Amino acid sequence: MNSRRLRRRFPRMRMPSRLPVDPFVLALLMTVGLAALLPASGRAAGVAGGATTGAVALLFFLYGARLSTREVADGLRHWRLHATVLACTFVLFPLLGLAARGLVPYLLTPQLYTGVLFLCLVASTMQSSVAFTAMARGNVPAAICAGSFSSLAGIVITPLLAALLIGGGGGGGGGGISAGSVAGIVAQLLLPFLAGQLLRRRVSGFVVRHRRLLGSVDRGSILLVVYTAFSEGMTAGVWHRVTPKDLASLLLVEAALLAAMLTLSWYGAKRLGFGRADGIAIQFAGSKKSLASGLPIASVLFGPQASLAVLPLMLFHQLQIMVCALLARRAAARPTTPAAARATL
Repeated sequence: MNSRRLRRRFPRMRMPSRLPVDPFVLALLMTVGLAALLPASGRAAGVAGGATTGAVALLFFLYGARLSTREVADGLRHWRLHATVLACTFVLFPLLGLAARGLVPYLLTPQLYTGVLFLCLVASTMQSSVAFTAMARGNVPAAICAGSFSSLAGIVITPLLAALLIGGGGGGGGGGISAGSVAGIVAQLLLPFLAGQLLRRRVSGFVVRHRRLLGSVDRGSILLVVYTAFSEGMTAGVWHRVTPKDLASLLLVEAALLAAMLTLSWYGAKRLGFGRADGIAIQFAGSKKSLASGLPIASVLFGPQASLAVLPLMLFHQLQIMVCALLARRAAARPTTPAAARATL
């Protein structure tokens, strides 16, 4: 039976033309491969570490320069939605992460569990949340503000939660987070962000005019963080502790975690009385985790152990893109009237 006859018989079924594999994730995988074949060691490792520190500081300076006062004011007007997204990101996710401790050592090794718990503490991502919200015809401005607030809050909340839950022994082995690590976060991430905010009026024009170039800075700095982290992991021999069975178990756990958050965010928005457009924004923003925010923080907090710590986050990032792309396409195919968009979910 050909595809045209299938579409006639199953009009609501939409088969994607291709898997939504993010090109940036492919670049990440290539970077991991480069680190495996040619890891930076000795003097080269020192140079790569210094370049990574500078790139991460520049990255968060640009984050501070991009977030306008108007975005903050607009977001505050929809405080219930943003509070719901923040609760999903920094309350529900960490609770599920702590519950996953019961899977050690049956499905997760202590080191991989530390990475799973860390990904549960990371801020939401704005780019894919906004893209999928727009595709599904949700509340795009709310998704933009929710992602911005989550990224801003994550600079402070993620290291504090990591120090409390991982450094305090909740991570089940590995991590080694200390007050010095949190101080490093402040110096390397928060201070550049605040400098960007203070200098926003002077540099915002440059940021707007060179948006594509600065987007390359974003991606390039993250790739550099990944290369440095995985090089340190190769040098320290941490990858000898990960087997194909461990990776398969990790993927299974993360699939269950994503399914749980997609379900809780959607039906939680329904119970709270949000309209369909707001519910879409809550579901996509509340179920995401940001590589851009998580990788730099992990590189500061975990040091040579960062490669294992960020592996669950990298896998979760690709998984959320593929699953949410399919959900967004399915939502976009549903007929929606203005009255239905305003009505309760």
